[in-house]
Amino acid sequence: MYSILATKKLLDRMHESLGEPVVEPTTKLGNWFVKPLFWRPQYALFVSESIFLPVLSPLSPASNLAMRFPDDLALTLQAHRVPESFIRNELIEMDDVIVSKTDSRQVVGVLNEFASMANRMRGLHPEVSALQLSLKLAEVPVGIHQKRYLIPEVELRKLVPVDI
Repeated sequence: MYSILATKKLLDRMHESLGEPVVEPTTKLGNWFVKPLFWRPQYALFVSESIFLPVLSPLSPASNLAMRFPDDLALTLQAHRVPESFIRNELIEMDDVIVSKTDSRQVVGVLNEFASMANRMRGLHPEVSALQLSLKLAEVPVGIHQKRYLIPEVELRKLVPVDI
């Protein structure tokens, strides 16, 4: 069980009933913060609360974004060469999801930082796929000012070794 914590703009489009965020998620990657990116086509930018791992997921249709996200996460984890056993266990734990509104201005700041970088990267390299962009963003140090800076790819490696 985990939470998707969405910005107001995204919640308005998702039409999900809201619940209280899961305090102790059973997933290894924790809860996920998400905001829309109004590109053509539109995407949702997800960021793991625990290691700031970014994942881009097609936004349309927003009404079933919460159900589709685990599959997009699985593709991203495969591209990071994460072992299938880890991915399978994470997806099992993601069967139960609660959609909530964002509750951490600090993690939203990280989400906004990634969104800004994604916009610039996409502007410079419009041919880059959403998956390639997610992988590139994971290599960038991001964090909460003067508290915690992480490189998501490095943190992912600490959590789970590479599958060769």
